[in-house]
Amino acid sequence: MAVIVASLSSSLLVSSSSSSLILTKLRPISLVTKPSCFRLHCKKLMATRANLGLTHPVDIEPLKISLAAKDVDVVEWRGDLLAVGVTEKDLAKDDNLKFENSILKKLDSQLGGLLAEVSSEEDFTGKAGQSTVLRLPGLGSKRVGLIGLGNKSSSLAAFRSLGDAVAAAAKTAQASNVAIVLASSEGLSSESKLNTVAAVASGTILGLHEDSRFKSESKKLALKSLDIIGLGTGPELEQKLKFVQDVCSGVILGKELVNAPANVLTPGALAEEASKIASTFSDVLTANILNLEQCKELKMGSYLGVAAASANPPHFIHLCYKPPSGPVKAKLGLVGKGLTFDSGGYNIKTGPGCLIELMKFDMGGSAAVLGAAKAIAQIKPPGVEVHFVVAACENMISGTGMRPGDIVTASNGKTIEVNNTDAEGRLTLADALVYTCKQGAEKIIDLATLTGACIVALGPSIAGIFTPSDDLAKEVLSASEASGEKFWRMPLEESYWESMKSGVADMVNTGGRQGGAITAALFLKQFVDEKVEWLHIDMAGPVWNDKKRAATGFGVSTLVEWVLKNSS
Repeated sequence: MAVIVASLSSSLLVSSSSSSLILTKLRPISLVTKPSCFRLHCKKLMATRANLGLTHPVDIEPLKISLAAKDVDVVEWRGDLLAVGVTEKDLAKDDNLKFENSILKKLDSQLGGLLAEVSSEEDFTGKAGQSTVLRLPGLGSKRVGLIGLGNKSSSLAAFRSLGDAVAAAAKTAQASNVAIVLASSEGLSSESKLNTVAAVASGTILGLHEDSRFKSESKKLALKSLDIIGLGTGPELEQKLKFVQDVCSGVILGKELVNAPANVLTPGALAEEASKIASTFSDVLTANILNLEQCKELKMGSYLGVAAASANPPHFIHLCYKPPSGPVKAKLGLVGKGLTFDSGGYNIKTGPGCLIELMKFDMGGSAAVLGAAKAIAQIKPPGVEVHFVVAACENMISGTGMRPGDIVTASNGKTIEVNNTDAEGRLTLADALVYTCKQGAEKIIDLATLTGACIVALGPSIAGIFTPSDDLAKEVLSASEASGEKFWRMPLEESYWESMKSGVADMVNTGGRQGGAITAALFLKQFVDEKVEWLHIDMAGPVWNDKKRAATGFGVSTLVEWVLKNSS
């Protein structure tokens, strides 16, 4: 999905009678309007925009693949690539060096023994990560691929990896039609088959996605259809495949939002992406984008303090999902950190490991929230109302910016001494959490690339969760088992709050280096109503894949699963 560039111009005037900033009033982006009015408004905005570096993302057509679960003879299936998922056990051979596995035996018999011969010559043993693709005559398929699953094939992670490996093989072969079959699917329950199909399909779709919007040349994807053979057929499987496509569309949106550079994805651009989601799914989504003046009226001093230094004004995003019919039995809130760039402010990020060049990903929490909004709007779960909230802004440096030692006042009246301008995400989340509580949310999850301390504790692939609610922790961990994303519950040690006390305000915004992820979570807790169940996710590690140098879309799948678990 192409990201629209947005940069609303504003005038900054310094009052002679006060040290506070007076900003000219920005016209709000209204989403409770007809689509035609919204498009006209967007055109007017774009006419006044200038983009740093003259970079504009290429409008690439969204990935469209036909998914189907089929029960056909693998020998008779016709297409470009037949991929067989095999365990190490599946490759066992008899005394005549023939496969014992029925699927492999059938294929090898049709190929005159060449499959067994090639697997031996290439030392293919079925280990996880191994794959070999052969172009052999004799089958309906032009190519046969063997994809290793490792010792066991019961892991959903292994099936997602299978899909990813098939995606890589399909891209290399420029295949248009691909089928996947498991060499051993006996013994799988109906529910296991559903989950297996979902894991294979999602692994394939996400593996196929390549974000080439900012490249001068991009390869066109050839794949048009994916058939999953031997795991059943029928309406239930078709519904599951539709669900997979909906969730993957949200994950891909999340990836593309994080991948977009800060000179393209400004706070205004992020607000327009939210607007686009609401406009597309206006049957179940409404939106309200608050401008600077409206945020001032709501007394969001903590959020606006962070935004004060940037030439790109803040945009406070609120999408609301309501089911198309039936009563609402649960009200949920999803809050995402939305720093489209974080310089650190006056406590500027410097030195090795500061990752300032990657600080476009500091809006990863908001990407997860908006990706989940897109998926949920397509799935349309009944009985649940969901508020998606993002306080979008940049943390920059200028004469109008927040200084170390300044005191800001959040919208719940609590005062914060800013002892580090690079601990800014929690300041924006403070007002976002207060706002979400006021919407009547009974349960709230916030997601943020909040601390380097959490990366040190859990590494690059696991997110930390912090909550005083055991029940909510169980809900999220259960959702993560279905999504395949990794979380670990961390302690919310109340005694650590001592390091967050200020001599001149209610609190400081950061404590010492020790237990930094915990004290950050304790800070956020001060802005959540006591009656509301709340959980904080620190996703600083898994938001980004260093090996691929790209975003992961982390959080979207788990949020969707959690909302569905709260749906009637």
